[in-house]
Amino acid sequence: MARKPTPRTESVLFDVIYEDGSQRSNRRVSADLLGGLDGDEPARAEIEAQDRAISEKSGLPPLAIKSIRRSGGK
Repeated sequence: MARKPTPRTESVLFDVIYEDGSQRSNRRVSADLLGGLDGDEPARAEIEAQDRAISEKSGLPPLAIKSIRRSGGK
């Protein structure tokens, strides 16, 4: 039997620069969170939540985010 297609959510990729100068590229955030009066600011909260989850698994403290910007892909 064929599998039912899963609904796809659109996402936006961000480059994140941390206070220590390191950078992580192509961090994925759901497009549903963005836009409106807040623009891309909700992406920061989502990326911070992702960092906390990664931190819990790795046992290392999360890094402070200095800035975020949309990735320059496509």
